Amino acid sequence: MSHVKYDNPAPDAAPSGAGPDVEVAIVGSGFSGLCMGIRLREQGIENFVILEKDTVFGGTWRVNNYPGAACDVPSHLYSFSFAQNAAWSRKFPQQSELLRYTEKLVEDYGLLRYIRLDTALLAADFDEENGCWQLRSSKGSFSAKSLVIATGALSQPVIPQIRGLENFRGRVFHSAQWQHDYDLAGKRVAVIGTGASAIQFVPEIVKKVAQLDLYQRTPPWVLPRPDRTISRFEQRLLRRVKPLQWLYRGLTYVLYEMRLVAFAKLPLLLHLIQPLARRHIRKQIPHDAGLRSKVTPDYALGCKRILLMNDYYPALARSNVAVLTDGIAEVRAHSVVGRNGEERAVDAIIFGTGFDVQHTLGAIAVRGRGGSLLSEAAAHGLEAYKGATLAGFPNYFMITGPNTGLGHNSMIYMIESGVNYVVRAIAMMRQQGLHSLEVKAQVQTEYNRGIQRRLRGTVWDSGCRSWYLTKDGKNNTLWPGFSFEYRQITRRFDAANYLLLKIAPEKNST
Repeated sequence: MSHVKYDNPAPDAAPSGAGPDVEVAIVGSGFSGLCMGIRLREQGIENFVILEKDTVFGGTWRVNNYPGAACDVPSHLYSFSFAQNAAWSRKFPQQSELLRYTEKLVEDYGLLRYIRLDTALLAADFDEENGCWQLRSSKGSFSAKSLVIATGALSQPVIPQIRGLENFRGRVFHSAQWQHDYDLAGKRVAVIGTGASAIQFVPEIVKKVAQLDLYQRTPPWVLPRPDRTISRFEQRLLRRVKPLQWLYRGLTYVLYEMRLVAFAKLPLLLHLIQPLARRHIRKQIPHDAGLRSKVTPDYALGCKRILLMNDYYPALARSNVAVLTDGIAEVRAHSVVGRNGEERAVDAIIFGTGFDVQHTLGAIAVRGRGGSLLSEAAAHGLEAYKGATLAGFPNYFMITGPNTGLGHNSMIYMIESGVNYVVRAIAMMRQQGLHSLEVKAQVQTEYNRGIQRRLRGTVWDSGCRSWYLTKDGKNNTLWPGFSFEYRQITRRFDAANYLLLKIAPEKNST
Protein backbone atom coordinates (compact mmCIF):
# COMPACT_ATOMS: atom_id res chain seq x y z
CA MET A 1 0.00 0.00 0.00
CA SER A 2 1.31 3.46 -0.86
CA HIS A 3 2.08 5.96 1.86
CA VAL A 4 -0.99 7.93 2.96
CA LYS A 5 -0.69 11.65 3.60
CA TYR A 6 -2.62 12.67 6.71
CA ASP A 7 -1.82 16.38 6.81
CA ASN A 8 -4.59 17.57 4.51
CA PRO A 9 -6.65 20.17 6.41
CA ALA A 10 -9.60 20.18 4.02
CA PRO A 11 -12.01 17.33 4.85
CA ASP A 12 -13.61 17.38 1.41
CA ALA A 13 -10.38 17.05 -0.54
CA ALA A 14 -8.71 13.68 -1.01
CA PRO A 15 -5.01 13.44 -0.19
CA SER A 16 -2.67 13.40 -3.14
CA GLY A 17 -1.48 9.98 -4.21
CA ALA A 18 -2.97 6.65 -3.25
CA GLY A 19 -4.71 6.32 0.08
CA PRO A 20 -7.98 7.05 1.85
CA ASP A 21 -9.88 10.25 1.15
CA VAL A 22 -10.09 11.00 4.87
CA GLU A 23 -8.25 9.65 7.86
CA VAL A 24 -11.35 9.29 10.04
CA ALA A 25 -15.06 9.13 9.22
CA ILE A 26 -17.28 9.70 12.26
CA VAL A 27 -20.94 8.71 12.04
CA GLY A 28 -23.22 10.86 14.22
CA SER A 29 -23.08 14.48 15.37
CA GLY A 30 -24.31 14.12 18.94
CA PHE A 31 -22.20 14.32 22.09
CA SER A 32 -20.07 11.31 21.09
CA GLY A 33 -19.34 12.48 17.55
CA LEU A 34 -18.54 16.03 18.63
CA CYS A 35 -16.27 14.84 21.44
CA MET A 36 -14.45 12.63 18.94
CA GLY A 37 -13.95 15.55 16.59
CA ILE A 38 -12.65 17.79 19.37
CA ARG A 39 -10.14 15.20 20.57
CA LEU A 40 -8.92 14.45 17.04
CA ARG A 41 -8.19 18.12 16.48
CA GLU A 42 -6.27 18.23 19.75
CA GLN A 43 -4.08 15.39 18.36
CA GLY A 44 -3.45 17.40 15.21
CA ILE A 45 -5.68 15.15 13.10
CA GLU A 46 -7.62 17.45 10.79
CA ASN A 47 -8.55 15.20 7.88
CA PHE A 48 -11.84 13.83 9.20
CA VAL A 49 -15.56 14.20 8.59
CA ILE A 50 -18.62 13.88 10.81
CA LEU A 51 -21.56 12.39 8.92
CA GLU A 52 -25.03 13.45 10.02
CA LYS A 53 -28.05 11.88 8.32
CA ASP A 54 -30.36 14.75 9.26
CA THR A 55 -30.33 18.34 8.05
CA VAL A 56 -29.28 19.71 11.46
CA PHE A 57 -26.57 18.47 13.82
CA GLY A 58 -27.11 17.80 17.51
CA GLY A 59 -27.88 14.14 18.14
CA THR A 60 -30.24 13.06 20.93
CA TRP A 61 -31.07 16.55 22.14
CA ARG A 62 -32.00 17.77 18.70
CA VAL A 63 -34.07 14.74 17.73
CA ASN A 64 -35.89 14.34 21.04
CA ASN A 65 -37.66 17.69 21.12
CA TYR A 66 -41.06 16.45 22.31
CA PRO A 67 -42.94 18.55 24.89
CA GLY A 68 -41.30 18.30 28.31
CA ALA A 69 -38.07 16.72 27.04
CA ALA A 70 -35.37 16.96 29.70
CA CYS A 71 -32.38 15.07 31.10
CA ASP A 72 -32.51 13.06 34.31
CA VAL A 73 -28.83 13.67 35.07
CA PRO A 74 -27.82 17.01 36.70
CA SER A 75 -26.66 19.70 34.28
CA HIS A 76 -23.17 20.15 35.69
CA LEU A 77 -22.52 16.42 35.30
CA TYR A 78 -24.17 16.09 31.90
CA SER A 79 -21.51 18.18 30.19
CA PHE A 80 -17.91 17.64 29.16
CA SER A 81 -15.17 18.04 31.75
CA PHE A 82 -13.23 20.20 29.26
CA ALA A 83 -16.28 22.36 28.43
CA GLN A 84 -18.02 23.00 31.70
CA ASN A 85 -20.88 25.47 31.71
CA ALA A 86 -21.49 27.79 34.64
CA ALA A 87 -24.66 29.20 33.08
CA TRP A 88 -27.02 26.21 33.42
CA SER A 89 -30.42 27.62 34.37
CA ARG A 90 -31.77 24.48 36.05
CA LYS A 91 -30.35 21.63 38.07
CA PHE A 92 -31.73 19.19 35.48
CA PRO A 93 -31.35 20.56 31.95
CA GLN A 94 -34.19 20.78 29.48
CA GLN A 95 -33.83 19.81 25.83
CA SER A 96 -33.54 23.35 24.48
CA GLU A 97 -30.69 24.22 26.83
CA LEU A 98 -28.82 21.01 26.04
CA LEU A 99 -29.16 21.73 22.33
CA ARG A 100 -27.73 25.24 22.87
CA TYR A 101 -24.82 23.67 24.73
CA THR A 102 -24.22 21.35 21.76
CA GLU A 103 -24.35 24.26 19.32
CA LYS A 104 -21.84 26.18 21.44
CA LEU A 105 -19.47 23.19 21.38
CA VAL A 106 -19.53 23.21 17.59
CA GLU A 107 -18.85 26.95 17.52
CA ASP A 108 -16.17 27.05 20.22
CA TYR A 109 -14.20 24.11 18.85
CA GLY A 110 -14.54 24.95 15.15
CA LEU A 111 -16.33 21.75 14.15
CA LEU A 112 -18.85 23.08 11.66
CA ARG A 113 -16.58 22.64 8.64
CA TYR A 114 -16.13 18.95 9.46
CA ILE A 115 -19.86 18.16 9.70
CA ARG A 116 -21.58 16.82 6.59
CA LEU A 117 -25.32 17.38 7.05
CA ASP A 118 -28.01 15.41 5.24
CA THR A 119 -25.40 12.71 4.62
CA ALA A 120 -26.49 9.26 5.70
CA LEU A 121 -24.09 6.33 5.76
CA LEU A 122 -25.64 3.62 3.58
CA ALA A 123 -22.94 0.95 3.49
CA ALA A 124 -19.40 0.33 4.70
CA ASP A 125 -16.97 -2.31 3.40
CA PHE A 126 -13.48 -2.92 4.73
CA ASP A 127 -10.90 -2.86 1.94
CA GLU A 128 -8.41 -5.50 3.04
CA GLU A 129 -5.87 -4.66 0.36
CA ASN A 130 -5.61 -0.97 1.23
CA GLY A 131 -6.46 -1.14 4.92
CA CYS A 132 -9.33 1.33 4.83
CA TRP A 133 -13.11 1.54 4.70
CA GLN A 134 -14.99 2.07 1.47
CA LEU A 135 -18.06 4.08 2.45
CA ARG A 136 -21.22 4.74 0.51
CA SER A 137 -23.27 7.70 1.67
CA SER A 138 -26.38 9.46 0.44
CA LYS A 139 -24.07 12.13 -1.01
CA GLY A 140 -21.59 9.84 -2.71
CA SER A 141 -18.81 7.35 -2.01
CA PHE A 142 -15.42 7.88 -0.38
CA SER A 143 -12.81 6.02 1.67
CA ALA A 144 -11.64 6.43 5.25
CA LYS A 145 -8.70 4.90 7.09
CA SER A 146 -10.82 4.52 10.26
CA LEU A 147 -14.55 4.36 10.80
CA VAL A 148 -15.96 5.58 14.12
CA ILE A 149 -19.60 4.85 14.98
CA ALA A 150 -20.89 7.56 17.32
CA THR A 151 -24.62 7.18 16.77
CA GLY A 152 -25.38 6.27 20.37
CA ALA A 153 -27.71 3.59 21.65
CA LEU A 154 -30.86 5.71 21.41
CA SER A 155 -30.90 6.45 17.70
CA GLN A 156 -33.29 3.90 16.18
CA PRO A 157 -36.91 4.52 17.30
CA VAL A 158 -39.02 1.42 17.85
CA ILE A 159 -42.57 1.26 16.53
CA PRO A 160 -44.06 -2.11 17.47
CA GLN A 161 -45.88 -4.33 15.00
CA ILE A 162 -49.59 -3.82 15.68
CA ARG A 163 -52.24 -5.37 13.49
CA GLY A 164 -54.03 -2.78 11.36
CA LEU A 165 -51.77 0.15 12.18
CA GLU A 166 -51.30 0.86 8.48
CA ASN A 167 -55.07 1.41 8.18
CA PHE A 168 -55.24 4.20 10.76
CA ARG A 169 -56.48 7.46 9.22
CA GLY A 170 -55.26 9.85 11.93
CA ARG A 171 -51.76 11.02 12.83
CA VAL A 172 -49.15 8.50 13.94
CA PHE A 173 -45.68 9.39 15.21
CA HIS A 174 -42.94 8.39 17.66
CA SER A 175 -41.83 10.69 20.45
CA ALA A 176 -38.42 10.98 18.76
CA GLN A 177 -40.14 12.15 15.56
CA TRP A 178 -42.56 14.59 17.13
CA GLN A 179 -44.86 16.32 14.66
CA HIS A 180 -45.03 19.86 16.01
CA ASP A 181 -47.28 20.94 13.16
CA TYR A 182 -50.10 18.81 14.57
CA ASP A 183 -52.28 20.62 17.09
CA LEU A 184 -53.28 18.21 19.86
CA ALA A 185 -55.83 20.62 21.37
CA GLY A 186 -59.19 18.92 21.73
CA LYS A 187 -57.95 15.66 20.18
CA ARG A 188 -58.47 12.09 21.38
CA VAL A 189 -54.95 10.67 21.72
CA ALA A 190 -53.66 7.16 22.29
CA VAL A 191 -50.19 7.01 23.84
CA ILE A 192 -48.57 3.60 23.48
CA GLY A 193 -45.71 2.93 25.88
CA THR A 194 -44.66 4.26 29.27
CA GLY A 195 -40.93 4.76 28.87
CA ALA A 196 -38.73 7.73 29.73
CA SER A 197 -40.13 9.96 26.99
CA ALA A 198 -43.79 9.15 27.69
CA ILE A 199 -43.57 10.10 31.35
CA GLN A 200 -42.24 13.49 30.25
CA PHE A 201 -44.61 14.35 27.41
CA VAL A 202 -47.83 12.92 28.90
CA PRO A 203 -48.04 15.59 31.65
CA GLU A 204 -47.52 18.26 28.98
CA ILE A 205 -50.08 17.17 26.41
CA VAL A 206 -52.74 16.03 28.89
CA LYS A 207 -53.50 19.68 29.59
CA LYS A 208 -54.75 20.27 26.06
CA VAL A 209 -56.14 16.97 24.72
CA ALA A 210 -59.80 16.01 25.07
CA GLN A 211 -58.97 12.41 25.99
CA LEU A 212 -55.70 10.54 26.56
CA ASP A 213 -55.63 6.74 26.51
CA LEU A 214 -52.35 5.46 27.90
CA TYR A 215 -51.59 1.88 26.84
CA GLN A 216 -49.22 0.46 29.43
CA ARG A 217 -47.51 -2.91 29.18
CA THR A 218 -45.26 -2.62 32.24
CA PRO A 219 -45.34 0.30 34.68
CA PRO A 220 -42.02 2.03 35.41
CA TRP A 221 -40.74 2.97 38.84
CA VAL A 222 -41.01 6.77 38.97
CA LEU A 223 -39.32 8.83 41.68
CA PRO A 224 -39.42 12.59 42.27
CA ARG A 225 -36.96 14.66 40.27
CA PRO A 226 -35.23 17.12 42.63
CA ASP A 227 -35.16 19.89 40.05
CA ARG A 228 -34.88 23.58 40.76
CA THR A 229 -33.85 26.86 39.16
CA ILE A 230 -30.17 27.79 39.49
CA SER A 231 -30.05 31.42 40.59
CA ARG A 232 -28.11 34.16 38.80
CA PHE A 233 -25.96 34.48 41.92
CA GLU A 234 -25.01 30.79 41.78
CA GLN A 235 -24.21 31.09 38.09
CA ARG A 236 -21.96 34.11 38.65
CA LEU A 237 -20.22 32.39 41.54
CA LEU A 238 -19.50 29.26 39.49
CA ARG A 239 -18.31 31.37 36.55
CA ARG A 240 -15.93 33.52 38.61
CA VAL A 241 -14.59 30.86 40.96
CA LYS A 242 -13.57 28.06 38.61
CA PRO A 243 -12.56 25.59 41.35
CA LEU A 244 -16.17 25.68 42.57
CA GLN A 245 -17.30 24.25 39.21
CA TRP A 246 -14.96 21.30 39.66
CA LEU A 247 -15.94 20.86 43.30
CA TYR A 248 -19.68 20.90 42.57
CA ARG A 249 -19.26 18.59 39.59
CA GLY A 250 -17.06 16.26 41.64
CA LEU A 251 -19.48 16.07 44.54
CA THR A 252 -22.37 15.39 42.19
CA TYR A 253 -20.37 12.67 40.46
CA VAL A 254 -19.53 10.95 43.75
CA LEU A 255 -23.15 11.13 44.91
CA TYR A 256 -24.41 9.48 41.72
CA GLU A 257 -21.52 7.02 41.52
CA MET A 258 -22.35 5.65 44.95
CA ARG A 259 -25.71 4.49 43.63
CA LEU A 260 -23.88 1.62 41.96
CA VAL A 261 -23.40 0.05 45.39
CA ALA A 262 -27.16 -0.55 45.55
CA PHE A 263 -27.52 -1.50 41.88
CA ALA A 264 -24.63 -3.94 41.57
CA LYS A 265 -22.92 -4.60 44.88
CA LEU A 266 -25.73 -4.78 47.46
CA PRO A 267 -29.07 -4.90 45.59
CA LEU A 268 -30.86 -5.57 48.87
CA LEU A 269 -30.38 -1.88 49.66
CA LEU A 270 -32.93 -1.09 46.96
CA HIS A 271 -35.56 -2.93 49.00
CA LEU A 272 -35.16 -0.16 51.58
CA ILE A 273 -35.89 2.47 48.92
CA GLN A 274 -38.80 0.65 47.31
CA PRO A 275 -41.28 1.54 50.10
CA LEU A 276 -40.43 5.20 49.51
CA ALA A 277 -41.29 4.77 45.84
CA ARG A 278 -44.61 3.16 46.78
CA ARG A 279 -45.32 6.01 49.19
CA HIS A 280 -44.65 8.47 46.36
CA ILE A 281 -47.38 6.74 44.33
CA ARG A 282 -49.84 6.86 47.25
CA LYS A 283 -49.07 10.52 47.86
CA GLN A 284 -49.57 11.54 44.24
CA ILE A 285 -52.63 9.32 43.60
CA PRO A 286 -54.43 9.50 46.96
CA HIS A 287 -58.01 8.73 45.91
CA ASP A 288 -57.85 6.01 43.26
CA ALA A 289 -56.73 2.61 44.54
CA GLY A 290 -57.36 1.00 41.16
CA LEU A 291 -55.04 3.42 39.37
CA ARG A 292 -52.41 3.02 42.07
CA SER A 293 -52.50 -0.72 41.52
CA LYS A 294 -52.06 -0.30 37.75
CA VAL A 295 -49.01 1.96 38.03
CA THR A 296 -47.23 0.01 40.80
CA PRO A 297 -44.51 -2.25 39.33
CA ASP A 298 -44.22 -5.89 40.40
CA TYR A 299 -40.45 -6.07 39.84
CA ALA A 300 -37.49 -4.87 41.87
CA LEU A 301 -36.73 -1.17 41.86
CA GLY A 302 -33.80 -0.62 39.47
CA CYS A 303 -34.30 -3.75 37.36
CA LYS A 304 -35.60 -1.45 34.64
CA ARG A 305 -34.49 2.15 34.28
CA ILE A 306 -35.69 4.30 37.20
CA LEU A 307 -37.46 7.40 35.90
CA LEU A 308 -37.58 10.82 37.55
CA MET A 309 -40.69 12.96 37.23
CA ASN A 310 -42.80 15.09 39.55
CA ASP A 311 -46.11 15.37 37.70
CA TYR A 312 -46.51 12.05 35.88
CA TYR A 313 -48.77 10.36 38.44
CA PRO A 314 -51.01 13.44 38.92
CA ALA A 315 -51.38 13.59 35.12
CA LEU A 316 -52.66 10.01 35.08
CA ALA A 317 -55.19 10.82 37.78
CA ARG A 318 -56.90 13.49 35.66
CA SER A 319 -60.47 12.89 34.54
CA ASN A 320 -59.55 12.88 30.82
CA VAL A 321 -56.96 10.08 31.17
CA ALA A 322 -57.48 6.32 31.03
CA VAL A 323 -54.65 3.90 31.85
CA LEU A 324 -55.25 0.70 29.87
CA THR A 325 -53.31 -2.44 30.71
CA ASP A 326 -55.04 -5.21 28.71
CA GLY A 327 -52.92 -4.68 25.60
CA ILE A 328 -53.87 -3.85 22.02
CA ALA A 329 -55.54 -6.30 19.67
CA GLU A 330 -55.66 -4.12 16.59
CA VAL A 331 -55.88 -0.60 15.20
CA ARG A 332 -58.73 0.43 12.95
CA ALA A 333 -59.25 3.49 10.77
CA HIS A 334 -60.34 5.72 13.66
CA SER A 335 -59.92 3.62 16.78
CA VAL A 336 -57.80 1.29 18.89
CA VAL A 337 -59.23 -2.05 19.98
CA GLY A 338 -57.98 -3.58 23.22
CA ARG A 339 -57.48 -7.27 23.82
CA ASN A 340 -60.52 -7.13 26.09
CA GLY A 341 -62.61 -6.17 23.06
CA GLU A 342 -63.08 -2.52 24.03
CA GLU A 343 -62.91 -0.16 21.06
CA ARG A 344 -61.87 3.43 21.77
CA ALA A 345 -62.05 6.23 19.20
CA VAL A 346 -58.82 8.21 18.70
CA ASP A 347 -57.56 10.98 16.44
CA ALA A 348 -53.83 10.41 16.93
CA ILE A 349 -51.44 7.70 18.10
CA ILE A 350 -48.15 8.63 19.74
CA PHE A 351 -45.53 5.97 20.44
CA GLY A 352 -43.40 6.28 23.56
CA THR A 353 -41.85 2.88 22.95
CA GLY A 354 -38.18 3.76 23.12
CA PHE A 355 -35.34 2.65 20.88
CA ASP A 356 -33.76 -0.45 19.41
CA VAL A 357 -30.49 -0.57 21.33
CA GLN A 358 -29.51 -3.90 19.75
CA HIS A 359 -29.40 -2.55 16.18
CA THR A 360 -28.23 1.03 16.48
CA LEU A 361 -27.09 1.17 12.84
CA GLY A 362 -30.46 0.07 11.53
CA ALA A 363 -30.28 -1.24 7.97
CA ILE A 364 -26.75 -0.02 7.23
CA ALA A 365 -24.73 -2.90 5.75
CA VAL A 366 -21.30 -3.00 7.43
CA ARG A 367 -18.92 -5.66 6.13
CA GLY A 368 -15.63 -6.39 7.84
CA ARG A 369 -12.75 -8.71 7.08
CA GLY A 370 -13.74 -11.44 4.63
CA GLY A 371 -17.03 -9.71 3.95
CA SER A 372 -18.46 -10.65 7.37
CA LEU A 373 -21.64 -8.73 8.14
CA LEU A 374 -21.96 -6.75 11.34
CA SER A 375 -25.67 -7.61 11.46
CA GLU A 376 -24.77 -11.30 11.64
CA ALA A 377 -22.25 -10.68 14.42
CA ALA A 378 -25.00 -8.86 16.32
CA ALA A 379 -27.71 -11.47 15.69
CA HIS A 380 -27.68 -12.61 19.32
CA GLY A 381 -26.48 -9.38 20.84
CA LEU A 382 -23.37 -7.53 19.79
CA GLU A 383 -20.21 -7.98 21.86
CA ALA A 384 -17.17 -5.74 21.69
CA TYR A 385 -13.89 -5.14 23.48
CA LYS A 386 -14.18 -2.30 25.97
CA GLY A 387 -17.26 -1.26 24.05
CA ALA A 388 -14.94 0.21 21.45
CA THR A 389 -13.51 -2.38 19.02
CA LEU A 390 -14.80 -5.51 17.35
CA ALA A 391 -12.99 -8.67 16.23
CA GLY A 392 -13.30 -9.16 12.48
CA PHE A 393 -13.74 -5.44 11.83
CA PRO A 394 -10.33 -3.74 11.54
CA ASN A 395 -10.02 0.04 11.95
CA TYR A 396 -13.61 0.05 13.21
CA PHE A 397 -14.42 1.85 16.44
CA MET A 398 -17.51 2.52 18.53
CA ILE A 399 -18.20 5.21 21.12
CA THR A 400 -20.50 3.91 23.88
CA GLY A 401 -20.71 0.52 22.25
CA PRO A 402 -21.93 -2.71 23.93
CA ASN A 403 -21.84 -2.83 27.74
CA THR A 404 -20.91 0.81 28.26
CA GLY A 405 -24.35 2.08 29.25
CA LEU A 406 -24.92 3.31 32.80
CA GLY A 407 -27.82 2.81 35.13
CA HIS A 408 -26.43 5.10 37.80
CA ASN A 409 -24.41 8.03 36.44
CA SER A 410 -23.74 10.34 33.49
CA MET A 411 -23.03 8.87 30.06
CA ILE A 412 -20.90 11.92 29.28
CA TYR A 413 -18.22 10.48 31.55
CA MET A 414 -18.30 7.21 29.58
CA ILE A 415 -18.23 9.07 26.27
CA GLU A 416 -15.05 10.94 27.26
CA SER A 417 -13.41 7.68 28.38
CA GLY A 418 -14.29 5.82 25.19
CA VAL A 419 -13.26 8.70 22.95
CA ASN A 420 -9.86 8.96 24.62
CA TYR A 421 -9.28 5.25 24.04
CA VAL A 422 -10.25 5.40 20.37
CA VAL A 423 -8.22 8.54 19.70
CA ARG A 424 -5.15 6.88 21.19
CA ALA A 425 -5.67 3.90 18.88
CA ILE A 426 -5.99 6.13 15.81
CA ALA A 427 -2.96 8.18 16.86
CA MET A 428 -0.90 4.99 17.19
CA MET A 429 -2.03 3.81 13.74
CA ARG A 430 -0.80 7.10 12.30
CA GLN A 431 2.50 7.12 14.19
CA GLN A 432 3.39 3.55 13.23
CA GLY A 433 1.97 3.71 9.70
CA LEU A 434 -0.25 0.70 10.31
CA HIS A 435 -2.26 -0.95 7.59
CA SER A 436 -4.88 -2.11 10.10
CA LEU A 437 -5.63 -2.67 13.73
CA GLU A 438 -8.06 -5.28 15.06
CA VAL A 439 -8.76 -6.67 18.53
CA LYS A 440 -7.88 -10.34 18.95
CA ALA A 441 -10.97 -12.57 18.99
CA GLN A 442 -9.90 -14.45 22.11
CA VAL A 443 -9.25 -11.21 23.98
CA GLN A 444 -12.75 -10.01 23.10
CA THR A 445 -14.29 -13.33 24.18
CA GLU A 446 -12.54 -13.38 27.55
CA TYR A 447 -13.37 -9.73 28.18
CA ASN A 448 -17.08 -10.33 27.61
CA ARG A 449 -17.12 -13.44 29.78
CA GLY A 450 -15.85 -11.24 32.56
CA ILE A 451 -18.50 -8.60 31.89
CA GLN A 452 -21.31 -11.18 32.03
CA ARG A 453 -19.91 -12.68 35.25
CA ARG A 454 -19.95 -9.27 36.88
CA LEU A 455 -23.54 -8.64 35.81
CA ARG A 456 -24.77 -11.74 37.64
CA GLY A 457 -26.38 -10.89 40.95
CA THR A 458 -26.96 -7.24 40.08
CA VAL A 459 -30.44 -5.72 40.22
CA TRP A 460 -30.48 -5.78 36.40
CA ASP A 461 -30.28 -9.58 36.70
CA SER A 462 -33.27 -9.84 39.05
CA GLY A 463 -35.76 -11.23 36.55
CA CYS A 464 -37.61 -8.42 34.79
CA ARG A 465 -37.63 -7.85 31.03
CA SER A 466 -36.02 -4.57 30.04
CA TRP A 467 -34.49 -2.87 27.02
CA TYR A 468 -31.12 -3.63 28.60
CA LEU A 469 -31.57 -7.27 27.56
CA THR A 470 -31.50 -9.12 24.24
CA LYS A 471 -34.32 -11.48 23.31
CA ASP A 472 -32.19 -14.24 24.84
CA GLY A 473 -32.00 -12.38 28.14
CA LYS A 474 -28.38 -11.31 27.81
CA ASN A 475 -27.41 -7.87 29.08
CA ASN A 476 -25.09 -6.37 26.50
CA THR A 477 -26.10 -2.80 27.31
CA LEU A 478 -24.90 -1.90 30.79
CA TRP A 479 -21.46 -1.49 32.31
CA PRO A 480 -21.39 -3.65 35.47
CA GLY A 481 -19.04 -1.55 37.59
CA PHE A 482 -18.16 1.94 38.69
CA SER A 483 -17.70 4.37 35.82
CA PHE A 484 -14.19 5.21 37.05
CA GLU A 485 -13.28 1.56 36.45
CA TYR A 486 -14.12 2.04 32.78
CA ARG A 487 -12.06 5.23 32.78
CA GLN A 488 -9.17 3.22 34.16
CA ILE A 489 -9.26 0.45 31.51
CA THR A 490 -9.50 3.00 28.68
CA ARG A 491 -6.77 5.29 30.02
CA ARG A 492 -4.18 3.78 27.68
CA PHE A 493 -4.37 1.84 24.42
CA ASP A 494 -3.38 -1.77 25.10
CA ALA A 495 -1.78 -2.61 21.75
CA ALA A 496 -0.74 -6.09 22.93
CA ASN A 497 -4.38 -7.17 22.72
CA TYR A 498 -4.60 -6.26 19.03
CA LEU A 499 -3.49 -7.60 15.67
CA LEU A 500 -1.33 -4.84 14.24
CA LEU A 501 -0.51 -5.11 10.54
CA LYS A 502 1.86 -2.83 8.68
CA ILE A 503 1.09 -4.25 5.25
CA ALA A 504 -1.90 -6.03 3.71
CA PRO A 505 -2.45 -9.57 5.14
CA GLU A 506 -1.64 -11.35 1.89
CA LYS A 507 1.72 -9.56 1.77
CA ASN A 508 2.51 -10.19 5.43
CA SER A 509 4.89 -13.11 5.82
CA THR A 510 4.60 -13.33 9.59
